Amino acid sequence: MPSPRPAWVWLLEKEWRELLASRAFWVMLFLTGPLVGVSFIGAVNTYAELSGLNGTSAGVGEAFSPLIGVWGPTFSAYEIVAAFLLPFVGIRLVSSDRQTGALKLEMQQPLSPLVRVVLKGSVLLAGWAIASLAAAMALVLWKSYGGPVHWPEIGAIVLGHLLNAGLTIALAAAAASVAEHPATAAILTLAFTVGTWVISFVAAVQGGLWERIAGYTPPVMVAAFQHGLVEADVVLIALALIATGLAIAAVWMKIGDSVRRRTVESLAVIGASAIVMGAASFVRESWDASENRYNSFSVADEETLERIREPLAVEIHLAPEDPRRYDLDRNVITKLRRVLPDLTIRYVSSTATGLFEQTADHYGEIRYQLGDRKAVGRETTAESALENIFALAALTPPPDRGPIFRGHPLAARPAGAAPLFYFLWPALVASAGFLVLRRPK
Repeated sequence: MPSPRPAWVWLLEKEWRELLASRAFWVMLFLTGPLVGVSFIGAVNTYAELSGLNGTSAGVGEAFSPLIGVWGPTFSAYEIVAAFLLPFVGIRLVSSDRQTGALKLEMQQPLSPLVRVVLKGSVLLAGWAIASLAAAMALVLWKSYGGPVHWPEIGAIVLGHLLNAGLTIALAAAAASVAEHPATAAILTLAFTVGTWVISFVAAVQGGLWERIAGYTPPVMVAAFQHGLVEADVVLIALALIATGLAIAAVWMKIGDSVRRRTVESLAVIGASAIVMGAASFVRESWDASENRYNSFSVADEETLERIREPLAVEIHLAPEDPRRYDLDRNVITKLRRVLPDLTIRYVSSTATGLFEQTADHYGEIRYQLGDRKAVGRETTAESALENIFALAALTPPPDRGPIFRGHPLAARPAGAAPLFYFLWPALVASAGFLVLRRPK
């Protein structure tokens, strides 16, 4: 007699039970609390000292924002969770069906492979939400210390880590479906993770196209969100990659099809995804959610820059590992990209470090060209760059750039955080895991 419940409800409940029965999931939860605790306690202590605690220079903390000083470091713990813990939970949930033979029973239900994969991914995201309660505890503690919270910043960070978790889940699902054994899937997943780190390293040395590709890798993507910057192209490409991973997993779940057919279908999915991602890379919308406009010029400066209609080209004679290049990218280039649609950036250097280029006549120059007008400077500050650009465009700099963000200094120690993250969280997780795992199946 057929069940009165829809097949997808039955499968969702089954996947939830599988998640709770997974030791990998409970290990992930157990470790998440202390990881977040270490990051949060260290960030709050540093923030307090810079704000004038115990005799340090009072007022230094006024230059700091909780986004950079507290939330960026605290949420960075979830990068470790997503890279080294979540993949094993996802692989276990997906591959266990093949190992136990449950996949053949699932295939008898009137559900497409893609629906089955999406349901598994939804359950894994629910597990990620449970792990995120540790960050919610940090927020509550910060508020109890009297610390301010700018919710758009928190929203941007949460979105970034949610997309990162989605990428990890999709990758784990694809690897677990393609590989015959969970250990092989784990190796494939970790190889992909290490590969993204290699791309980021090469981009830091080579720049150019590598730098553009690295902008869509999880480490760089999460870093932008942790600075309060939400870029539409990054969000769209991340969603496309998540959909690609889930689609490939669905293709390889059709164990009745030949390997050749599944390979062809996978290549078709990758081709379609490449087209979508290529189109998404041209989307230039972005939103600065930071309270201190960390990723933007002042409103007055941006309104003046928007009056420029000619293409602007900037040629930078700095090596990739020169600290001045990082300052220029952080203070000027990233912000210019958000305002000027017709902007060309060209880096010129003969070596990676610039150590033996210092004596060259033109090393360190930053050349601006607007139309047929040119200017040369060497300073990497936003003020110097804007001065050169406004002079080339024959624009008058705004006399008033608006109020200066003074920050939110808070000289408070993280009272109660250590017992909460190091003892209470592990004890609750261990107790819950013991009660769930010992129940008869």
